Amino acid sequence: MDFTLFFQQFLNGLSIGSVYAIFALGYTLVFSILGIINFAHGAIFTLGAYFTYSLSGGAFGFNGILANASLPIQLPFVLALFCGSFLAGLVGVLVERLAFKPLRARGADPLLTLVSSLGAAVVIVNLIQYLVGAEIYTFPADAYGNIPPAINFGTQARPINVRTVQIIIFGVSALIVVILTYLINYTKIGKALQAVAEDATTASLLGINTERFIVLTFFLSGFLGGLAGTLVGSSVSIAGPYFGITYGLKGLGVIVLGGLGNIPGAVVGGLLLGLAEAFVPSDFSGYKEAIAFTLLFIMLLVRPQGLLGRSSINKV
Repeated sequence: MDFTLFFQQFLNGLSIGSVYAIFALGYTLVFSILGIINFAHGAIFTLGAYFTYSLSGGAFGFNGILANASLPIQLPFVLALFCGSFLAGLVGVLVERLAFKPLRARGADPLLTLVSSLGAAVVIVNLIQYLVGAEIYTFPADAYGNIPPAINFGTQARPINVRTVQIIIFGVSALIVVILTYLINYTKIGKALQAVAEDATTASLLGINTERFIVLTFFLSGFLGGLAGTLVGSSVSIAGPYFGITYGLKGLGVIVLGGLGNIPGAVVGGLLLGLAEAFVPSDFSGYKEAIAFTLLFIMLLVRPQGLLGRSSINKV
């Protein structure tokens, strides 16, 4: 492969993988605390993109009960991104209160919580479709300001053009990972979250309000999901209410690849998956979706605990 093309695909893979990483971090946070997969995360990913689109002044199409509607305000895109992600975090909390807490209070089997989260995802997706229809929505070309459409990392003779929005996505994703890593490892909140993840009962006996930190976990998870949804939507488009399903499935592949409940593993897994997809030959581009599940299958066979995960020890 020509070095110019290789480097361009490498940068594209990092951009794609960074989105997978922050999306998978939302899965990872919930799994590390409760040991369950929140299948509503993909729907919240979609909802975050719609929130930001609406807050930034976007108008809806001709279907749904909000046909042709738009908000009377138009926030700058960066502020709309933050507010949309915040609202997605609140939806994550609502999902936890309605779909997880009642079952947790009864000591229900984890499989029931998984089914409950699937039900929450279906409700959210259908609610979006009922409200705004299934049209494709795009953010304006100048959403990030008056920036050049692409940046050349090569020379004039051998250009390596990478879309500026992809560079922004990678930078935002890297910043989120750094902030989250600092929060988890170097703050009192992070230490409390680690304690709840290790043993919620013991943490409660030590004076930690476990319910409060579970709510915080779902808020952070929803925030990250909404943020990822907007980043993807600004790069391509919001492809309807089922926009997040593919990313939800890939997110599962990422967390298994990196190691269930492992935050660095989610980052590594996301980047690896993005790079793997970027280097799929153009003749086989239609099979990119199979990459995540091929890697997932191989990892389950070779190293079930994931790249950075640890084997569980069963005490008898």
